[in-house]
Amino acid sequence: MNAQEVISLYKNLQQSGIVIWIDGGWGVDALLERQSRPHKDLDIVIQQKHVDRFRELMSEEGYAEIKLAIARPHNFVLGDNKGDEIDVHVIVIDDQGNGIYGPRENGEMYPAAALTGRGRISNQAVRCVSPEWTVKFHRGYELKEKDFKDVSAVCEKFGIPLPEQYRRVK
Repeated sequence: MNAQEVISLYKNLQQSGIVIWIDGGWGVDALLERQSRPHKDLDIVIQQKHVDRFRELMSEEGYAEIKLAIARPHNFVLGDNKGDEIDVHVIVIDDQGNGIYGPRENGEMYPAAALTGRGRISNQAVRCVSPEWTVKFHRGYELKEKDFKDVSAVCEKFGIPLPEQYRRVK
């Protein structure tokens, strides 16, 4: 998925009244304000109240749900015939501004502070996951080379200490 496609999607959703936050690799690149690597997919965070309209708009753009075996109401993947994918993370905003991700009893969320990020993709301002939470969300799993590069770049740009998990790899 290239930058032009990401920006087109972002603008179309924005014009339709749908707020999204860019997450994952494109979220890192938005924070860095430059594309650091190619991306097969786009990770987004979207409010549950917008999911039906989002699905409708994406269907009009040639996207359909894929990876059905791993789909959940709060996380699903749409794909098109070019191989582009959109990994959708669905939240419900609570009274404190936190984005509850999945069943409340699971305790998973995008804290309100995570939803304050701002970045740029191809000179287009976008909402994204904040730098601090981008780093926090990249912990607790087996690291890939891209994770190390992404987190190191965000930490360097924003003066965030490199998490211990990443220091051991270095």
